[in-house]
Amino acid sequence: MKILSYFDRVSLRELAVVDAVFIASVVSILALGIVMVSSASISISESIHGHPYFFMGRQFLYLILGLVFGWVLLSLPTEQLQKWGVWMMALSLLLLVLVLVPGVGKSVNGSRRWINLVVFNLQASEVAKVCMVVYISGYLVRRADRVRQGWIGFILPLCLCGVFLLFLLLEPDFGASVVLLGTVMALLFLGGAPLYQFLALLAMAVVVLGGVAISESYRMKRLMNFIDPWADPFNEGYQLSQALIAYGRGEWFGLGLGNSVQKLSYLPEAHTDFVFSIWVEETGMAGGLLLIILFGIMVARAFKIGHRALELAKPFSAYMCFGFAILILAQVIINIGVNTGFLPTKGLTLPLISYGGSSLIITLGSLFVVARVDIENKRAQRTLASADGEMMKGEMS
Repeated sequence: MKILSYFDRVSLRELAVVDAVFIASVVSILALGIVMVSSASISISESIHGHPYFFMGRQFLYLILGLVFGWVLLSLPTEQLQKWGVWMMALSLLLLVLVLVPGVGKSVNGSRRWINLVVFNLQASEVAKVCMVVYISGYLVRRADRVRQGWIGFILPLCLCGVFLLFLLLEPDFGASVVLLGTVMALLFLGGAPLYQFLALLAMAVVVLGGVAISESYRMKRLMNFIDPWADPFNEGYQLSQALIAYGRGEWFGLGLGNSVQKLSYLPEAHTDFVFSIWVEETGMAGGLLLIILFGIMVARAFKIGHRALELAKPFSAYMCFGFAILILAQVIINIGVNTGFLPTKGLTLPLISYGGSSLIITLGSLFVVARVDIENKRAQRTLASADGEMMKGEMS
């Protein structure tokens, strides 16, 4: 069938030689994520669904769906993703429009960000971020000279990004807007955009996003609470103050898995946006540093795989790896920054750790694409080695 012609099956032998450190870091983070969702959601799961492990079961289902989705992407050549980049971008933009349509988009806590797919709620912004990385990666290959030599090639993708930001802010989803814009600008910089253009647009972005941040009263309240959550610890500063109490309880080595007090209906969103606070309360500063190190290893290996692709003259694959790594890194920094009070409170999950179908499935899919790039890198290396061997034989004869 024609659909099957798009795919290229990966053998078990090839799968066995995928970057072992990268795979080990991903598996470790996933395992810790299941453990923390199980622990952090016990209280709220019991109170809402009458069963302490409801959310854990759902997270296992999302993990299975993510592995299936990832396996499909693992069998898809990166060349095919490059061909589909424009269509993927158009699809993600359509989802951002649909999520704002009454009756289609699902509203939670005043934000309309989800589309109900029965099995899970699809968060349109998660799809948009990944599809934008694929599109921009292809753009940097097609328009490399324009990006490096003039303003037009630099401005055009930012204009497209601006359209995405408009719909994200209408949801509203300020956190996803910052991550998307930051990732696009980072990719343009890595693609060779002149430094003065990058700095000028960066300054403009800071001004615009700063204006957006202070344009709504609830955003201003979040900023003020971030500066001093203890000024109003039982109202606007409640969530952050409870997260900070969790850190205080955890000290160096934590209270032990399952022994968190803050998850007992004290800290809102304990199994989603603030799961890192519960993790530190139960495992201490040592556990928090361990998780940060695992994320650092995973992101570093993704960058290394991308760099190797660049050396093998596979710029599209390289930019995708860089983009996915930056996406994950940005979300980790923002989520932990929010949890610790270094950044204003905003709804952004901790990749592979927080409860939620969209984040887990889409993030896993992007990591399987990175694994696919590593497989293609090794195929290219074998081809080069074989060609060099044939050349040496010819010279000797």
